[in-house]
Amino acid sequence: MSSGVAMSAGAAMGSGIARLGRVSRVGRIAVDTRRRPGRVRLTRRGRAVLLLLALALAGLAVVLAAPASQAADPAGPVPTVVTRSGDTLWSIATRYAPGGDPFATIDEIRRLNGISGYTVPVGVRLTLPRRR
Repeated sequence: MSSGVAMSAGAAMGSGIARLGRVSRVGRIAVDTRRRPGRVRLTRRGRAVLLLLALALAGLAVVLAAPASQAADPAGPVPTVVTRSGDTLWSIATRYAPGGDPFATIDEIRRLNGISGYTVPVGVRLTLPRRR
């Protein structure tokens, strides 16, 4: 019976019967039912492995993209200074962090206090960066 199907399918398809392999007949059209070689088929274990791999990569991306924690900051009051006559950001930065880079300290003082320029009036309380 299968040879009858193959013969009639072969008659419908011409000489293509040798290339098709297994053929089934749907009405008057011959359909190739064999699997395509480029199609990937995963088992249940393979799907589980891919899911775990995707979750591990997502977790790694979250860990690498997360900002550093501020939990290591020392507890206690934030250091401040009240400006006096003759004080400049440079003099405050060198007095507060004598061994550090005054340019970086000045930039941090400006950022913490919302100062756009480089001058400070007398009597202003400035928040200083925490020492590391």
